[in-house]
Amino acid sequence: MRTVKQISNIKTGREATMIKQSAFNIKRIRFDEHYHPSDNTRLTTNFANLARGENRQENLRNVIRMIDNRFNSLAHWDNLQGNRYSVEVEIVSFELDIDIENKSNSFPLIEILNTSIIDKTYQKRISGLVGNNFSSYVRDYDFSVLLPNYNKNKPDFNIPNNFGDLHGKLFKCLLQSPAYQMNFHKLPVICLSVSTNKTYHRTDNQHPVLGVEYQQNEFSLTDQYFAKMGMKVRYFLPPDSVAPLAFYFFGDLLSDYSTLELISTISTMEVFQKIYRPEIYNANSVAPKDYHPSLSHQDYSLTRVVYDREERSQLAIAQGKYTEESFISPYHDRLEQWSASYSA
Repeated sequence: MRTVKQISNIKTGREATMIKQSAFNIKRIRFDEHYHPSDNTRLTTNFANLARGENRQENLRNVIRMIDNRFNSLAHWDNLQGNRYSVEVEIVSFELDIDIENKSNSFPLIEILNTSIIDKTYQKRISGLVGNNFSSYVRDYDFSVLLPNYNKNKPDFNIPNNFGDLHGKLFKCLLQSPAYQMNFHKLPVICLSVSTNKTYHRTDNQHPVLGVEYQQNEFSLTDQYFAKMGMKVRYFLPPDSVAPLAFYFFGDLLSDYSTLELISTISTMEVFQKIYRPEIYNANSVAPKDYHPSLSHQDYSLTRVVYDREERSQLAIAQGKYTEESFISPYHDRLEQWSASYSA
């Protein structure tokens, strides 16, 4: 099994004094029915979207109940009444302290989720997985500002050669930081929706928890972006699910993590995807052998959780511009210098 410290042998040049591994700070907040987004939380973060408005507390209760129910349906052994386990979800935020000419500035970099499993039969807490959801200001900038500007007035869509390089290096540096290594003993697993621009093909490979594996012939833009972060991807349709999920990971997804750890990620992220993308993950039919996900699919059911997807898209652009103004533009030259001197 690959541990956190084995992810890379990082070397930085003398010029790379702007971003140090000690420059990352961690903040934690419990995601439960009393959750209120902090002032520093990205407004586009999906779980922050769920915690606003007059239905906020009902939203949160329903989400937590759905996660627990899904976990128990997957962890069904020695669980006859289907209520042995509950899942606690924690929002983990990493901030970056930027040090230039003895002047410090803090920038909210990345937010992920950490899960813990409560075994009510034996009254014990079991570590789940860190990662799950993935929110990033720099990713907002890359996808909502940089890409549209790069392709403006061009007949064909293209990707800059260095697209995702800075973000990928920041992420790798974060994983090597004391803030990460002192708090987490395993590398993250990120679980996202499959791409609506690709077709996925069912294979004969089947895992008892992750389910049936799907594959595709060409990586999506998101797959390529996460590859810059050092992560591989596999696609699995878990038991009793209707669409495959994309799992981004280091090492060996199938052997580096326990059964309950994997279930904690599936149950958490499948529930969120049912809310965010019901056309795909709350469809009324199971993905066929050759599957092309579509947000225009009409045969699906809505959950009882209120979620404003249009608002999220608008905020992604706004926060991408904020990143450009507060991080990319003022520190552009030093970021370029740091990125060029960083090797993993």
